[in-house]
Amino acid sequence: MFSEEEEKTAADWLKEAQKGYMRIAVLILLSKKQHHGYKIMKEIKDRTKGFWRPTAGGIYPILQSLEKAGYIEGEWGFQKKRRRKIYKITKAGRLILERALVKQSQIANNMSTLFEEFARDVLNLKTKSLPMPRIPTPFSIFFEDKNKKHENSPKALEKKRSHIKQMIKMLKSELQTINKRLAELNS
Repeated sequence: MFSEEEEKTAADWLKEAQKGYMRIAVLILLSKKQHHGYKIMKEIKDRTKGFWRPTAGGIYPILQSLEKAGYIEGEWGFQKKRRRKIYKITKAGRLILERALVKQSQIANNMSTLFEEFARDVLNLKTKSLPMPRIPTPFSIFFEDKNKKHENSPKALEKKRSHIKQMIKMLKSELQTINKRLAELNS
């Protein structure tokens, strides 16, 4: 459906965004608990279900720059009989994280508005009737409590399923309308 060039361009854009977001993800994780570099890499990979796969060559320079800036502190210690540098967030790190998250929230809100405009103006969808899901920020997954059981309760899952079914029904209807218009234009 997309050309190789389009796929590569989109992948490159995503890679650029990930580099910028990685600092914030690290600060979010360290705001909850002290970690060493390998644990941070594993936590990011697990939280993103493998979508982000940070490497040592990517994480350790970030940790060094955050430490140099005074946003985190590292202290050498032993964990499971291995010498590791354990990092924790500083007061300055918490302040910069708060500011970054406010900016990210503004970006997410602006992008949501752009998506709605695109759906309305380009796709001719009625955004008022279209159940637009809350667009998560790239950091939402880092704030989720992995031990939340209520999100997997039958009631919560039924609600999600109902919402998805409603979206599918509306999208199928829109698809039929678009297919009909295309057929008219092509005849």
